[in-house]
Amino acid sequence: MLEKTYPYYLANQPQTSKTMLDVLDKYSGKVATRVAVPDAKAVEKAIVAAVKAGTPMREFKPWARRDVLQHCAKRFADRRDELAEALCIEAGKPIKDSAGEVTRLIETFQIAAEESVRTNGETLNLELASRLDGYRGFTQRVPIGPVSFITPFNFPLNLVAHKVAPAIAAGCPFVLKPSEKTPIGALIIGQVLAETDLPKGAFSILTLDGKHANPLVEDERFKLLSFTGGQIGWDLKARAGRKKVVLELGGNAACIVDADQGAKLDYVVERLIFGAFYQSGQSCIGVQRIIAHNDIYDALKKRLVAATKKLIAGDPKKKETFVGPMIDEAAAERLHGWIGEARKAGGKLLCGGNRKGNMLEATLMENVPNDARANRLEAFGPFALLTRFRNFGEAIAMVNDSDYGLQAGIFTDRLDHAMRAWNELEAGGVVVNDVPSFRVDNMPYGGVKLSGLGREGVRYAIEDMTDIRLMVMRERG
Repeated sequence: MLEKTYPYYLANQPQTSKTMLDVLDKYSGKVATRVAVPDAKAVEKAIVAAVKAGTPMREFKPWARRDVLQHCAKRFADRRDELAEALCIEAGKPIKDSAGEVTRLIETFQIAAEESVRTNGETLNLELASRLDGYRGFTQRVPIGPVSFITPFNFPLNLVAHKVAPAIAAGCPFVLKPSEKTPIGALIIGQVLAETDLPKGAFSILTLDGKHANPLVEDERFKLLSFTGGQIGWDLKARAGRKKVVLELGGNAACIVDADQGAKLDYVVERLIFGAFYQSGQSCIGVQRIIAHNDIYDALKKRLVAATKKLIAGDPKKKETFVGPMIDEAAAERLHGWIGEARKAGGKLLCGGNRKGNMLEATLMENVPNDARANRLEAFGPFALLTRFRNFGEAIAMVNDSDYGLQAGIFTDRLDHAMRAWNELEAGGVVVNDVPSFRVDNMPYGGVKLSGLGREGVRYAIEDMTDIRLMVMRERG
């Protein structure tokens, strides 16, 4: 069960407040718990504490950082059921998906623990000419200093982990603003971090709304801003000044199903259903556009419709539930409106399409016009559309005809098609023989075009949170 109230964290310490934020059970709509909300003075104190912690965190030895991260992973495992229940309630995520996210939280901290003692430099050969005899170069990676993080509602544990764990591994103090819709997971992470020997001021977790988070974006004392969320990220980048900025801003992921997949449609359908509808489609790499070869299109469509109709929707606390609520009614109403627009423009509804509150049925459509919002923008809900292609070049062009480019998928047995997809698809990642929704927490993750800039994945995040420092040494006889 959730606690009645949760504190925020300022310079490693829990803090109460007269101002409280209600956190809703996303399925029932009732208040599930309340969290303390910091004021502007607390934000300034958090920044000052992070700046003061810069040197102690830099001097915090790699083995000590590893021990902190290992402690966290162990404690998350101890609290696995509590974390899954909290996630199910505050995000409306089906309990199976919630349990899976807790597993990834643990794994992300374990990966960071391993990487914390591997932030190595290199030796450079500088003897490129006779005048350079006796010169050698050496590099090391050093923490850049205080960093700020803003995270979204859809993965309240693991997307927080992908910022917090690399920061600890790199030796950077941080200030985190989790989504005000789903703050509990981050605050439980704060509870566990508070058990460790991190230097004072190493972390603050502030349950702010967006308009009060401006200092995390604009304050020059932060050396990096890492933001995961919507297209507002580009505005944040413009306001961020001289600091580094990493943006993960979503997509409308496409998945190609090649002509040779006729005998493997059971597997393809299973994976497409997962990719399109897991956690109610509220994933940046959820399958939104299914692009199938004409030879297998009708058979694939028939099986997809049948499988979608079998999905169980309802209370996310029940183990059999596959499709739970969207994060709020406004989100469901938005996507429901896009579905209606697509139908009026000539799109054909294959199944689903109905809404009750923030519960939107798993929906499949075909013949959706290219300029429809359901095609061009990020649906971020239980929705996918089908389109047919006749030659592989056409499929590549259809995937690339998007303002987004996070990840793409392709089901094919042809190596030349897999390599062409890897070479030509405009995306940060290409997944062969699985859906673009696939992610392992040590791989580089990020996109191009409107999907953002920079990469997450623990080692790649550590690189952004460290600078290369060079030493040149001349040997003297």
